[in-house]
Amino acid sequence: MITRNKVVVSGLTSGQPIVFIHGFGCDQSMWRQVVPSLAEDFRIVTYDLTGMGQSDLSAYDPGRYADLQAHADDLLLIIDELELEKAVLVGHSIGATIGLLAANREPGKVSRLVLVSPTPCFLDDESHGYHGGFSQGDLEELISFLDENHLGWSAQMAPTIAGQPAGAPAADELTKGFCRTDPAIAQHFGRVTFFADERSAFERAACPALILHCDDDALVPMQVAEWMRDRMPGATLKVLTATGHCPHMTVPSDVVAAIRDYLKDF
Repeated sequence: MITRNKVVVSGLTSGQPIVFIHGFGCDQSMWRQVVPSLAEDFRIVTYDLTGMGQSDLSAYDPGRYADLQAHADDLLLIIDELELEKAVLVGHSIGATIGLLAANREPGKVSRLVLVSPTPCFLDDESHGYHGGFSQGDLEELISFLDENHLGWSAQMAPTIAGQPAGAPAADELTKGFCRTDPAIAQHFGRVTFFADERSAFERAACPALILHCDDDALVPMQVAEWMRDRMPGATLKVLTATGHCPHMTVPSDVVAAIRDYLKDF
């Protein structure tokens, strides 16, 4: 797993371990503005999800990775190989869900979660009063666009996700990250990501969690953040004054401060 997923360990060797899990179409470099400040006091682990970044792309089996739990199992194997104890998992977007699934599977290995712009489900479910932000038709259109024009999807969606105009630093970095992703894997993992429904997993969260939500997120409505706050055992919601879905890229100092504050008494 260490080689297969391009695992990088840095920071304070004796510090509390923090494992960072990136989101869809990204890689571990997306944490580059957050990691250095935390490395002063924590042991830092970053890695690329299977199929993303510099991971071994041949290891991405669509059958196995049709379920997010496969990514969570990879994460648990990394924790085992590094012999980490009471790790803090910091995940962004679908990476947050992967971290939560790992914690639910093996709660003894995880102490706390920091969920950056998470969502249990992007899809609206009016029958249960859940407003995920997208209708079935919206998501099908989004995935069809990704299937038909990977580069065009990347160029159009990245600024929206970053909450910045095209050409701005975070939007440009996100666009390049999306474009680097293997198109076939992006299409498959995109469908897994956007149609995932892990509400039941969030409702039985086995570890305390800090939820970081931007007050102007084009992908995840405030109602979803409030749903998690109200339904997740041990959840704390902190709303950041920021636009977009990637505060670790646009307001990294705020994210670092929130993580430090959450872990200060731990």
